[in-house]
Amino acid sequence: MKAHPTLTSWRVIAYCSPVSDCTFTLDTQKLQKKYLQLQRLLHPDNFSQKSEREQEYSESQSALVNKAYETLLKPLSRGLYMLELQGLNIEEGTDSAVNSELLMELMEINEALDAVQTPQEANEIGQDTKGTGKLADLTEQIDTALNKGELQTAKALLTKMKYFANIEEKVKEKLSSFM
Repeated sequence: MKAHPTLTSWRVIAYCSPVSDCTFTLDTQKLQKKYLQLQRLLHPDNFSQKSEREQEYSESQSALVNKAYETLLKPLSRGLYMLELQGLNIEEGTDSAVNSELLMELMEINEALDAVQTPQEANEIGQDTKGTGKLADLTEQIDTALNKGELQTAKALLTKMKYFANIEEKVKEKLSSFM
């Protein structure tokens, strides 16, 4: 699926050219390299001795690059952004398409997380959700759906990903409580 031809986060960060596809799958190291290059050029500290107009321009452009980078960095925000470019949004509280099996699985994971007694236990739940588990699988499925132009499928998968990303955040919170 191609991104919208107007000024998108991809164009801001110059991740892809006007003639190449801006796809869901991207090299995060390449993205970070481009981000750092742009920030070296645009950071407001570099414009402290310039005119007020140049300082304001630097601030706005630096903020735009930051927003683009944050949007593209994580699969969930990148996928939601791609849907938004196609006119589809996932509204908060409208997850009626979530099946009861998924809700039960999420409830079990949340209960297990509440019962965690050690950082190792929390890490196990986090690993199952993130690296070797749900989020990695969902990322692949979303990529496939977007490449095929199956926007409703991608939307359903991104809704599911939101739940697992929330679990990931809860794992991080739990781990920080042990410190």
